[in-house]
Amino acid sequence: MDDRQRRVTEALVASCGRTYAEEAGITLRDTPRPLYRTLVLASLLSARIRASVAVATARALYDAGLRDPRGMAESPRRRRIDALGAGGYRRYDERTATQLADGARLLTERWGGDLRRMRDEADGDLARLRTLLRELPGIGPAGADIFLREVQRVWPGTAPYVDAKALSGARRLGLPEDADRLTELAGDTEPAVLAAALVRAALDRRVAEDVLEAAE
Repeated sequence: MDDRQRRVTEALVASCGRTYAEEAGITLRDTPRPLYRTLVLASLLSARIRASVAVATARALYDAGLRDPRGMAESPRRRRIDALGAGGYRRYDERTATQLADGARLLTERWGGDLRRMRDEADGDLARLRTLLRELPGIGPAGADIFLREVQRVWPGTAPYVDAKALSGARRLGLPEDADRLTELAGDTEPAVLAAALVRAALDRRVAEDVLEAAE
């Protein structure tokens, strides 16, 4: 194995080794509420907006009491818009307020508000699970990828989930564009942590440059 690639991977994890759920204050467990909060975060992160704003907005929604599908679906529209604005998500607040409520209603009606039931419906078929996620308003291809990247920490059957955005980070760092080889390089680092770190390198060239410099 390439020693330099190992050093780059170690430097990347040391610099960027935390998931976006952790950054948003979500203690991810295989239970309905943290899974739902991670889904909301994935929806916010998938828009053309800074990740820091999406993370702050996820926190603002939680602080506003919008913590589970039923609460989101039944909340006044004004509360959702105000929470989105408080997080800095103003550009998309009207549309996102609608999508959050509609998605919460569908999740509640079809899967009892429990994303584990959606996972069970997919029955181990990752492509099917990704398709089911995209049936929720506000969750497109990018949102589904973000959610699966994050929840592989508690859904080991989806790991290693290294999507196109994470692979673009690997490319920028001169690392293999292959999930298995990347996880081998990362050693004991969780795939979710590795994937999030690679995404940060993909999104910010300065992050990648600093990692490469640290690995020299």
